[in-house]
Amino acid sequence: MTFVRFLARLFGWLLTPVVAWAASFLGAGVASRLGSSMSSRHHLIATVVAGGATAALALVLWLRLLRKSPRLQDSLQVAPDATPLVALEDEEEQPR
Repeated sequence: MTFVRFLARLFGWLLTPVVAWAASFLGAGVASRLGSSMSSRHHLIATVVAGGATAALALVLWLRLLRKSPRLQDSLQVAPDATPLVALEDEEEQPR
């Protein structure tokens, strides 16, 4: 049972970068479609900026959801600030 719990937690943590990656592709694709009349240099810049902006927005929204959902925090074993509980336990055990 602990192995299944470990896999669920790992999947939850891997889901975060995948969502941000997918959001960046979505933003870049939309910018690419909308900016087809621009010069190639401006088109590239708009695509990169839109991709980065949508990835950042997805991460901000994910962290906001994580802070407000105790059930999600419990499922992923994280603190309200999205720090893994294992990292907090290791920090407390180390002498200073």
